[in-house]
Amino acid sequence: MEEAQLLDGRYVAGQIHRETMEAVQRLRRKGILPCVVFIRVGNHPPSELYVRMKQKKAQEVGIQSEVISFPEDVSQKEVLDNLNRLNLDPSIHGILVQLPLPSHLSEKQIALAINPKKDIDGFHPLNLGKMLLGEKDCFYPCTPLGIQELLKRYKIEIEGKEVVILGRSNIVGKPLAALFLQKSKYANATVTVVHSFSQNIKEHCRQADILIAAMGKARFVTRDFVKPKAVVVDVGVSRIADSSSPQGYRIVGDVDFDEIKKIASWITPNPGGVGPMTIAMLLANTVKAAELSQP
Repeated sequence: MEEAQLLDGRYVAGQIHRETMEAVQRLRRKGILPCVVFIRVGNHPPSELYVRMKQKKAQEVGIQSEVISFPEDVSQKEVLDNLNRLNLDPSIHGILVQLPLPSHLSEKQIALAINPKKDIDGFHPLNLGKMLLGEKDCFYPCTPLGIQELLKRYKIEIEGKEVVILGRSNIVGKPLAALFLQKSKYANATVTVVHSFSQNIKEHCRQADILIAAMGKARFVTRDFVKPKAVVVDVGVSRIADSSSPQGYRIVGDVDFDEIKKIASWITPNPGGVGPMTIAMLLANTVKAAELSQP
C-alpha cells in the first residue's frame, strides 16, 4: 500500500498569504491600512514565540501590527481599559489577546470586551453564534477555518462523509463540528465528537472518513484508530523528551505519524500542517475586518 499524501499546511498557507497580500494592496490603494494589535501578558515563552511569528507574517503581507505587552501582575481593569481604547480606534481593525492568560485574569470577560467586529480570533460569543447560524459577516475561529480551507484546497470531499473529531474544546473541537455541519459546500458532513467521557473511542474513530485529532495528547491516535484510506488531520502540539535535539525535546502531534501514514490516504505533517494554516486565516480575518469596517 502506498503511503499517505501530505496535506502540506505550509504550502497552502503560502498561497493564502499571497492572496492576503494582494487584498492588502487593493485596500491600500483605497487609503485603508489594515492594522492588527497583539496583546500579550507575562513572560510565557511559547506565547512570546507565537506572537513574534504572527507579527512577522503580518509584516510580510503588508499588515501593520503592534504588540502590547503587560507584566504578569497586570490588573483586569488595565487590560479592559486598553481593549476599550483599541475598540474605539478606527485605525485598528483586528485585536488578538494571546492565550493563556495568568489565572487572576478572566479570559471570558476579556473575550467579551473585544469589539466583535475586531475579534479576528473568532472567539466572541456573537461571532460564534453567527458561525453556528452559517452567517458570513463575522469571524470564524482560525484553526477550524484553517482545517476546512486545507481540505478544500486539496479537494478532499467532505459532503456526506463521516467526520470524527477527537476533542471538544471551544477553540477547535466545538467550532469545527459546527463548520462541518453547515448546509454548504465543503461541509454537509455527518459529525461525531468524541471526548474524555466517550465510550468505545477507537470504534468511533475507525468509522471516520476524516479523522481530526485535537486532544493535546502526544501520539494518542495509533494505527488501530484509523480506517484504511482515511484522511487524518493532526491538530495537537506536545513536547516529548529527545536527547538528540539541541533543545532536549521535540514537537509531536496527537497522531503517530510514522505508523498512520502507512494506511491513511492523506495526512497532515506536524509541525507544518495545521499550525501555518491558523496564522494564515488569522491574517485573512484581519483583512476581512478592514473590509467590513468600511461604510
